[in-house]
Amino acid sequence: MGGDRDFEAYLAEVEAFTREELIPNEERVEELGHVPEDLVRRIREMRLFAISIPEEYGGLGLSQEQQVRLTFAFTRASAVFRARFSTTIGLCSQAILDFATEAQKRKYLPAMAEGRCTGAFSLTEPDYGSDAANLATTAVRDGADYVLNGTKRYITNAADADMFLVMARTGGPGAGGVSAFAVDAGTPGIRAGKPVAMMGHRGSRVSEVYLEDCRVSEDALVGGQEGLGLKAALRGINHARTHVAATCVGQAKRLVGEAVRYARERRQFGKAIGEHQLVQAMLADMRADTYAAEAMVLDCARRFEQRPLPFADIACAKYFASEMVSRVADKAVQILGGQGYMADNAVARLYRDTRLFRIFEGTSQIQQQQIARAMLREAPEA
Repeated sequence: MGGDRDFEAYLAEVEAFTREELIPNEERVEELGHVPEDLVRRIREMRLFAISIPEEYGGLGLSQEQQVRLTFAFTRASAVFRARFSTTIGLCSQAILDFATEAQKRKYLPAMAEGRCTGAFSLTEPDYGSDAANLATTAVRDGADYVLNGTKRYITNAADADMFLVMARTGGPGAGGVSAFAVDAGTPGIRAGKPVAMMGHRGSRVSEVYLEDCRVSEDALVGGQEGLGLKAALRGINHARTHVAATCVGQAKRLVGEAVRYARERRQFGKAIGEHQLVQAMLADMRADTYAAEAMVLDCARRFEQRPLPFADIACAKYFASEMVSRVADKAVQILGGQGYMADNAVARLYRDTRLFRIFEGTSQIQQQQIARAMLREAPEA
């Protein structure tokens, strides 16, 4: 995308798309239990599948800061819309971009940029989530092929996937024994289970993935080399963590807007509730929290092109932003009172949805652990 002016115009288009098409369809998506094809088609037409993919592979070639600013915009709508393309633009495409062979990049990235290939990031297992280095799914060499067996859990977009980025054990224990495989949907031996019901994010299809003697050629081994699985996964995860932090900001901005509107309109004791000081205190806290998280996320995004990545600060941003949006959501419900507790109210839905952000792409406790370890490792000797 050429120039700042072009990007600003595109950002304005995405803001209008969010306001005029995504937000009005939130309840419809929740009722259907998935994002319908007419809206997926519009997301494709808006080129949201392409934002993180370089121009040489058919993408928009946007910087991480530009991606984050777009995320602030489209996540003012339900985060379910973002979920439909998030596994493609972050977890899967970035792992392919940095670790795959050129042939694998040419096969998947242009199709991802066009929204023709939805990726499903398949790392978490029933017994291994944060402890990914000890995952149990196996990939056993058999001539020129690999045979994969195992079960993956909580896999977003599994039901819609055109390819699964599967982490499986090819070697001994620990991270060095894990490899990544790009497995096309429809390959015999891989199947997605029925989408599970969730507390929030209703309309985002999450399910288990079963690998039962799933045979793939050695061409499916990402990078053509064993042992790259967790490195590739972490590349995608750190990109996704930055986007999740940005999503928390977008959701918080929506919540602030809903709370301010209600505080202006709702009258008690002869005046708008926004004129009561204790309501004003909650509104002020919401704005300050949102602003602090936005500044953190933008700082991380501006430094994202650096190598090595600012891992500890990305963890800080994800940790702070995900905890922040839960505080903001709770205050929004409090300001709306009984209305905020009604299931059909947007604030109630956002309250349910935002709780997930403290869990996925690394729980708050995992972020704390990684931040503290970096502090201890980087501290100068006394």
